[in-house]
Amino acid sequence: MNVLGIIASGVAALFITVALAKGARRAALRPHAPDEPGGRAPRAAALRRAGGATVVLGVGTAAGGALWLGAADDSAGSVAGLLAGAGIVAALGLVHDLKPFRAALRLPVQTAAAVLVVCLAGLSPAAGVLAVLWIVLVTNAFALLDHADGLLTTVGLVTAAGLLACAALGGDPALTLLPATLVAGLAGFLLHNWHPARLRLGASGAQFTGFALAASGALIQEAAPSGRAAWAALPVLATVALADTALVLISRRRAARSLLRDTDDHIAHRLRRVRVTVPGTAVLLGLWAAVPVTTATLVYAELLHPAFLLLPPAGSVAAVFVLLRIPAYTPPRTAPSRTASRRTTAPTTGGAAIPSAAPAPGAAGPAPGKGAPSGTARTAAGHPTVPPPPTGRSAAGVAAERS
Repeated sequence: MNVLGIIASGVAALFITVALAKGARRAALRPHAPDEPGGRAPRAAALRRAGGATVVLGVGTAAGGALWLGAADDSAGSVAGLLAGAGIVAALGLVHDLKPFRAALRLPVQTAAAVLVVCLAGLSPAAGVLAVLWIVLVTNAFALLDHADGLLTTVGLVTAAGLLACAALGGDPALTLLPATLVAGLAGFLLHNWHPARLRLGASGAQFTGFALAASGALIQEAAPSGRAAWAALPVLATVALADTALVLISRRRAARSLLRDTDDHIAHRLRRVRVTVPGTAVLLGLWAAVPVTTATLVYAELLHPAFLLLPPAGSVAAVFVLLRIPAYTPPRTAPSRTASRRTTAPTTGGAAIPSAAPAPGAAGPAPGKGAPSGTARTAAGHPTVPPPPTGRSAAGVAAERS
């Protein structure tokens, strides 16, 4: 595939994504009908959540058109399998955006899509098993980054740029097709996903992005020349996504929380607790992703020694331990003890509280440490007063009977 074909595919993906995202944004922000409560149309939230479908359509249309024109040459099967697998997980994510279901149901579909990519690429059984495990892991790791405005879009853009450079330096230029269109599509979508975001990638765009990055990395590694350290360089590109996943799993394990229940314990949430802004969080994680991406690209190009690949993971491990010190869960509220509640609760008769009798004029208070507790009414002789039992008769009737 020549350079002009790559540029043309990227430009097409950029314009298609921008046009579709602009239309989806207008539909989501369209004024509501007079008889609709809530200030917006009911479909607005679903449209904003499923905004990632614009990236899927833009990237898929551009890459599919280039593939149909014969741009992939001898690697048409690998690229077609990659597009098909990414399309399958994107369709599953779109269903989840419209009607959420359990996250555990995604794994079989993601595994089947990864197997399709591996089979059409012609990988050996051992390499195919490792590739399937890697694709499923990285797909879900990148999908977990879609919890803040512009975060996954920024990190995915930086990672796709590194894959594009590695594919251009590798032995199969046709594998640059999907990373090039993905860079352009994410760049166009970032205009609407930056804080305050009008559209979100959602499960559809997040899973499509993660699957495309993971599968592209696996295929680029398989097609790399034997002299390059692709087996060590390409996995480093997913350092940020894997660090976020490790942080979440460790935090929930320590707190004895469900591993599948999503809460505010990701990297972006902890940075927000130390007063980092939402745009600042996206920029900070984009710079964090740029370090391993640049290092891996230079090692893949044989400009750095492979030993430098140890630095980004080591720094990420240290960052995870630092982030673990930032509290992610609010402590549970302690209920008042029964003893305290009994002391503060007034005695009741028949569901109504009995008020204390007023002290008689001239009544003397109890001596310290003796007698009835404070607040008890006393007679002139110093004896505590005892209210008569309720008889259902008024005080005037009782006086009349006595007289």
